[in-house]
Amino acid sequence: MFTGIITNLGKLKKKAGATFTFTTDLNFCKKIRNGTSVSVNGVCLTILKKPSKNSFAVEVMPETLNKTMLGNLKTDNLVNLELPLTPADFISGHIVQGHVDGVAKLDSITRQGISHILKFSIPRKLSKYMVAKGSVAVNGISLTIIEIGKNYFTVGIIPYTWTNTMLHTVKKNDFVNIEVDILAKYVERLKK
Repeated sequence: MFTGIITNLGKLKKKAGATFTFTTDLNFCKKIRNGTSVSVNGVCLTILKKPSKNSFAVEVMPETLNKTMLGNLKTDNLVNLELPLTPADFISGHIVQGHVDGVAKLDSITRQGISHILKFSIPRKLSKYMVAKGSVAVNGISLTIIEIGKNYFTVGIIPYTWTNTMLHTVKKNDFVNIEVDILAKYVERLKK
């Protein structure tokens, strides 16, 4: 389980079949070992073996490639990284499982004061789990929804988040991973 508060950035070093290798800083790699879960652009993945000083490898199964944008990553693309939540951590964002519900396409980026407003197109099946002022994870980042429509939503990105996540590299028509708030899915299930 994660909180959607990005702690590090990494880069895709290489893809070899189902094995993806990422580079990041030494302090991040010191905290992980074989079998540790790590969030990469919001996708919960498992470390394959003891990481090197500044890189780690994960395996990505076909279901993950079908549901996420990880297969679109190219060498040197920046990714958001987060370690799993511990009992001593603050939950500064919201509960993020790392189980991506689908992908969204970036329709526009506009400046509004000090913020960037991002508008994403989403499948209609995901919009029912979103509400204005509710939470959504975009590439693993816990964000607050500003506006929600039948097939889109908007979020505002403050300068700190813009600079310290991979969002400053996204362009119109890029795809991102989306995880809707788990509480909405549980409510729906209970109503059945």
